[in-house]
Amino acid sequence: MPALSATDSPSAHADRHRADVWSTRFLFLIVGLGTAAWAPLVPHVKAQAALGEAQLGLLLLCLGIGSIAAMPLAGAAAAKVGLRPVLIAGTAAIGLALLVLAHADAVAVLAPALLLFGAGMGAIDCGMNLQAVAVEKARGRPMMSGFHGLYSLGSLVGALAAGALLFAGLGIGTTTWLAVAAIALLFAASWPGILARTTTAEGPAFAVPRGTVLVIGILCCIVFLTEGSVLDWSAVFLSQSRGLDPARATLGYAAFSVTMTAGRLAGDGIVARLGRSRVVVLGGLCAAAGLALSVLVPAWEAALAGYALIGVGCANIVPVLFTAAGRQDAMPASVAVPAVTTLGYAGVLAGPALIGFIAQATSLPFAFLTVAVLLVGVAVAGRVIRF
Repeated sequence: MPALSATDSPSAHADRHRADVWSTRFLFLIVGLGTAAWAPLVPHVKAQAALGEAQLGLLLLCLGIGSIAAMPLAGAAAAKVGLRPVLIAGTAAIGLALLVLAHADAVAVLAPALLLFGAGMGAIDCGMNLQAVAVEKARGRPMMSGFHGLYSLGSLVGALAAGALLFAGLGIGTTTWLAVAAIALLFAASWPGILARTTTAEGPAFAVPRGTVLVIGILCCIVFLTEGSVLDWSAVFLSQSRGLDPARATLGYAAFSVTMTAGRLAGDGIVARLGRSRVVVLGGLCAAAGLALSVLVPAWEAALAGYALIGVGCANIVPVLFTAAGRQDAMPASVAVPAVTTLGYAGVLAGPALIGFIAQATSLPFAFLTVAVLLVGVAVAGRVIRF
């Protein structure tokens, strides 16, 4: 039997696996930092362009449109030319768009910049999940929750860093330049482990999700809808229904973010111990219970505990669903993963507006209880789907 070459030795094989894993982690961090870099730019853009609330809302739609349009394109491109060109284009788009957004003051410039930013985020989101599915499959153990935990950690650390820099007196332009530099460094660090190709160009470039993929996408949409409702409506609920001042009303999302991040960072071990199906069932029930607690118990402390429970419950459902999208055989992964990602983003975009419409017709507590019922449906589906 011939001796192994240096590139085929067990140690070289292990090094390649380590590079793949760290590369995937860095890609998730990039998306988290990109989200955190955009957050302080929202009020800056509003003031610079002298926008009203309705105008800002319409402008923000450009971000979602860019993301949703880019995801299926990124999946098709990854299958045809590989991940590296897709991720290069996505990272460049994020960096360029952030710098334009930090300095522009005209809607005619801001709208295309937000479309570009959304497209870059969508492309990297799709690419990193395709790589994560392939890396997890190659390693043969749960890893998706840990990868998604790095996104949550990047968002949390990035937001704290941006706040500290702005508090220290650095302007929004300098802070944004530093964020773009950090993203560039992370991408350079991820480059050696980026997979050349995770799938081949089998099947159509675009396809309407069907069967298991459609169900997984709907479940993803519900969980993302829940996360979006906490992000956009928790402070409103705590101030209007629980009488908290604006500063303390932000504690609801903070409680959710902390438990979400911690749950994902510990999630691989949890998934390995409980199994994917139980994670979805228990997570859906836990998140539904958290929403019910926050609404039905008339104390702001109970609401904070409820939002923390929502973070615990939602933390590992989406990572499990992405793994399921990569493992199913009804559609190629290069089509299924972008489809699930797109449906998830649709929940983020449509969810807060849906909550507003329901609250207008009934009440905000009733709107939250409607989401709780949908989460119970996620738990029921967790008993049916083969993960």
